[in-house]
Amino acid sequence: MSDIAWDAPFCQDSGSCFRLGTDSDGNAYIAVKGQEDQAITDSRAALRTLILDIKAGKADHLL
Repeated sequence: MSDIAWDAPFCQDSGSCFRLGTDSDGNAYIAVKGQEDQAITDSRAALRTLILDIKAGKADHLL
């Protein structure tokens, strides 16, 4: 796996935490805190769209 720069974890009240990261090639990653070796990767734009849609309430059942 390439060298990923991880952001600080984002945690909900229930303790579910995830982290976002990027690499030098412009790929974006999302992973459950503590399981970064099992990260999902996609383009930065795709993950940004997913997160913005969740925050807008379009998929709040995922959180």
